[in-house]
Amino acid sequence: MRSIINEKNLKNKKILLRLDLNVPLDRGEITDTTRIDKILPTLDFLIKEKAKIIILSHVGRPKGKIVKELSLEPICAELEDKLKKKVKLITKNIKEIKNRNFFNDYNEDIFILENIRFYSEEEQNDNEFAELLSNLGDIYVNDAFSCSHRAHASIYEIPKFLPSFSGLQLDLEVNALNKITSEITRPITCIIGGSKISTKINVIKNLIPKFDNIIIVGGMANNFIEYSGNSVGKSIKENNCDKIVEEIISLSKKEKCKIIYPEDVVVSKDLNGSPQNKELSEILIDEMILDIGPKTIDKITKIIDNSKTILWNGPAGYFENPDFAYGSIQIAKKIIENNKANKIFSVAGGGDTVSLLNNLNAINEFNFVSTAGGAFLEYLEGKNLPGITALN
Repeated sequence: MRSIINEKNLKNKKILLRLDLNVPLDRGEITDTTRIDKILPTLDFLIKEKAKIIILSHVGRPKGKIVKELSLEPICAELEDKLKKKVKLITKNIKEIKNRNFFNDYNEDIFILENIRFYSEEEQNDNEFAELLSNLGDIYVNDAFSCSHRAHASIYEIPKFLPSFSGLQLDLEVNALNKITSEITRPITCIIGGSKISTKINVIKNLIPKFDNIIIVGGMANNFIEYSGNSVGKSIKENNCDKIVEEIISLSKKEKCKIIYPEDVVVSKDLNGSPQNKELSEILIDEMILDIGPKTIDKITKIIDNSKTILWNGPAGYFENPDFAYGSIQIAKKIIENNKANKIFSVAGGGDTVSLLNNLNAINEFNFVSTAGGAFLEYLEGKNLPGITALN
């Protein structure tokens, strides 16, 4: 995989740049700019090299139809504001752009094509559509790691037609994930949460032989608590998962990886009720587990103190309510404390984890925070990502 950062003579070259600008929108207003902020170094580099930039991206799932609410117009305006440069939104149908020098009609150096998913050929991974797109540029750059698990035309097919490179953000993402899967500094700990254990089983199975500790929190921890013979009341849990839990415990013993799940919890009658610390044996049938308890927090923070590398994917509880965010906040604080002391290499990822860290203004306090969802998890599963394969 060649990085664009090492390329010379990019002046006046047309760079077809695939980004993931799929930011949350509320009535045309961007509510979280994290994904935009992370790709600014690549844009700044290309601007400095005096390249012409043609951005490809998507928002939402328009399924091959033009959906006005999913226009890239507000993203175009946000990029202009952050780059302090004019960014031209091209709304013309891509299939009607015949002239390779189409962009000479404008004075701008940065263009953004309207939502690439307005074309059904994008998700169909259509070869002719990819060739049509490739005709607009001299060089292709993928800086959309979070889309790279998709075999879509702008991710997988375009590299067949142009010299292709990785962007700065994609390089950072792959390097950070390599450090926690291949170039490991031990002891290494994974804190993993989420509501469904079945969606994370392959990640856990792939990490068990490589990790020293896997700490299971969130909704999926309830399956382990119930498996151990305790009631979880009306807590969120996935049904028929005993075999998965058995498989994880059995593999962890074989590979000498410790599996840790909550020893005590914080419960309430509902999501907005009063928090109450409880031992696992004390949970009532009408209560739900919404956070980890003080003994569990103490145990996790001690494991973090004894770790050199940490991966965090999934909050410890229902952090949207401050009454049940304490466990997640204490985990974040302990990782940040050790990070500042250069005692640990830390990677965090997943939508809820990123939201939590944004709430704490702590995105920059980790070595790396991934905004990728599916691609992040599939990489951790050990899968080959189509977007990375195409660049190789």
